[in-house]
Amino acid sequence: MTADLDDLSALARPVPGGDAYQPARLKFFHGPMDCGKSTLALQMDHNHARQGRRGLLLTRLDRSGAARISTRIGLDRRAIEVTDELDLRELVRGKWALGDRVDYLICDEVQFFAVDQVEQMADLVDHAGIDVYAFGLATDFRSELFPATRRLLELADGVYRLQVEVLCWCGRRGQLNARVVGNRVVREGAQVLTGDTGGDEPVHYQVLCRAHYRAGDLGPAAPAAGQLPLG
Repeated sequence: MTADLDDLSALARPVPGGDAYQPARLKFFHGPMDCGKSTLALQMDHNHARQGRRGLLLTRLDRSGAARISTRIGLDRRAIEVTDELDLRELVRGKWALGDRVDYLICDEVQFFAVDQVEQMADLVDHAGIDVYAFGLATDFRSELFPATRRLLELADGVYRLQVEVLCWCGRRGQLNARVVGNRVVREGAQVLTGDTGGDEPVHYQVLCRAHYRAGDLGPAAPAAGQLPLG
């Protein structure tokens, strides 16, 4: 491990005109479904690229089913699909070996990453001067932290709850992601299960406020006429 970290440190990017390495940061952005995490990830990549920085986009189990970061408003970009076996440090070393610069990583759907990969993010920040921006859900359908999310909350330099408000069917702020099977909220099963699967008991996810999540109340089958109350 020490040799690996020495290799990273030897290739870390220096500050132009200075003797010290530019400080890098590990930042974690989280929120419920539909709050714009993937949209912000792509916007951040765009902003950094416009300043001449070079980055890598990574994702795992994106909603599109492909190796892409996709958004519900139609934006998407090709990304590297993360598997359990992928070592993020080796990924960066491979890019360096090709002569490519890597200034930052954009990691989407980070709740599905392995805990070891969160540790590797911290290694890249601390020993290679690479910024890492992670985006994902905080809690699963049981309202419990994902393992990777828990480790990010412990290690990140900054943790940010996204401010784009998602509403429950009742008009209150949506906080929790309910798994719905056969029109019923379920609280047991595999932590990772792809939604909208079809079949006899289609699986999907719905954002609910705390009260209706705890009650398992999915609301009326169809929205009532008029505006949602915002209270």
